[in-house]
This record gives sequence, structure tokens and C-alpha cells, in this order.
Amino acid sequence: MTREQYILATQQNSLPRTEHPQFYPVGIYGWRKRCLYFFVLLLLVTMIVNLAMTIWILKVMNFTVDSPLVLQSDRNVTLNARNHMGQLTGQLTVGADAVEAQCKRFEVRGSEGGKVLFSADEDEIVIGADRLKVTGTEGAVFGHSVETPHIRAEPSQDLKLESPTRSLVMEAPRGVQVSAAAGDLKATCRKELHLQSTEGEIFLNADTIRLGNLPVGSLSSSSSSSSFSSSSSPSSSAPRQTIYELCACPNGKLYLSPAGAGSTCQSSSNICLWS
Repeated sequence: MTREQYILATQQNSLPRTEHPQFYPVGIYGWRKRCLYFFVLLLLVTMIVNLAMTIWILKVMNFTVDSPLVLQSDRNVTLNARNHMGQLTGQLTVGADAVEAQCKRFEVRGSEGGKVLFSADEDEIVIGADRLKVTGTEGAVFGHSVETPHIRAEPSQDLKLESPTRSLVMEAPRGVQVSAAAGDLKATCRKELHLQSTEGEIFLNADTIRLGNLPVGSLSSSSSSSSFSSSSSPSSSAPRQTIYELCACPNGKLYLSPAGAGSTCQSSSNICLWS
């Protein structure tokens, strides 16, 4: 027997031997067990209250799979958008008096195709709809100029350009064209109507050109002096005069003179003194 085996055998023989082995309880007992049960019960009650509150909020907001999301508030509803740094980039506020949106660019798009119907930023406002219709009785009021290539009335409706208290000016560097393809063209004013061409000419092209209400100069019986007739129609002269001569004063005023064998404008030129 070696030395190591002898020492091991003597140590085993020296250990006390017990007839009944000892058992040690393993687990949580006493106040620790009661505390654990209390926390488990508290967690269960918190879960039940949280679930009940969630169901109540969904019911109050009328949130279902088929209905839209409804947000209600006694004062206003505000939606904020922030970037990754927490800075506010957009805000939508729905209040009792107004709906306010604060952002760099505001857009309204159509449901089909995503076409931009309305967009606004600091530089301009763009309306992308096919037609802009203003139904108010006072129309639309613009503080500054309006640029458009075409102004057109609705079918079977008249187009009216009016300035109730001031003047109406139409200007174009390459010309202004006014035409009535199937009707009359009328220009009416209270005082004077001026047709002026600084470098060109005024061209009247029609089958019949009529100048109504022109003053008429009458000749005396001796044909040596002329008198002015206040009548504005040739029917007031006697005997009945049917042919007249169109005359012009030095200042451009036109008048009629009874036609004769020769020119009678000089005989009835006293009418120019009244102009």
C-alpha cells in the first residue's frame, strides 16, 4: 500500500458516521413569500386597469376598423412634426375659430393620381385644379396684379370688365384686339370718345358707315350768308333736303351742309364758330 492510499483510508475511517442524513429546505418562506404574492397581485391589477382604459379610449374615440380616426378636444387639436434633433418642422392646429398650418410648404393633392390641387409657400400660391370657381356675390378681390393668358366667361354667360369708381385700362405692347364674331361691338361713354393713332392711321372698313346726330348748317336765300340750324336732323329743313355734303372745320369737327351744284361748306362754315 502506498503512502497516499494509507492516508486516504485513515481519513475515511476517522469521519463520524450518522445514521439519519440532514435535509435543508430550499425556497421562499415567511414575509418574502407574502411580498412576492403581493407584487404579483399588484401587477395583475395594473394590467387589468390598463386594458380597461385602452378599451374605454377606443370606444370614446369611435375607433374601429371600418370607421375613420376621430380626435376630439374641448379647445383645439394640435399635431406636431419634428426632425431627428427634436426641432419643430411642421404644425397643424384645429381650433374653434380657425385651422392653422405652419410649415415650409402646404399641399393639397387629389385622391386619384396624386395631382397637386393647391400648394402654398412663401414665394407663391399654385392652384392646379382644372377650374377655379368663385361663387360669392362680391367675386374675388386682388390687391395687386393678376397674370393670365385667357379670360373666358362660362357658356351662355356674358363677360363683363368693370371699374365702378375709376378707369379701366387695357394695354399691350403688340396690340389689343377686340372682336365680336356673331354680334355687335359697342363703345359708349358719357363725355368724349377718342380714337388716336400716333404713327399709323384709323381705318374704317364697312359696307355702310353712319355718323349720326351731326350738326347741319343751313344756307340763306341769297346764298351770301349762312345761318346755323339748331335742328339735328335733315327733316327740319324746308323744302325737304335729302342730299348733304360732309364738311370739316379746321379743328376737325364734322358737320353737314346742304348739297348744291358746287361745294357749300364755305357758305355754311359759320357753324365752326360755335365749336
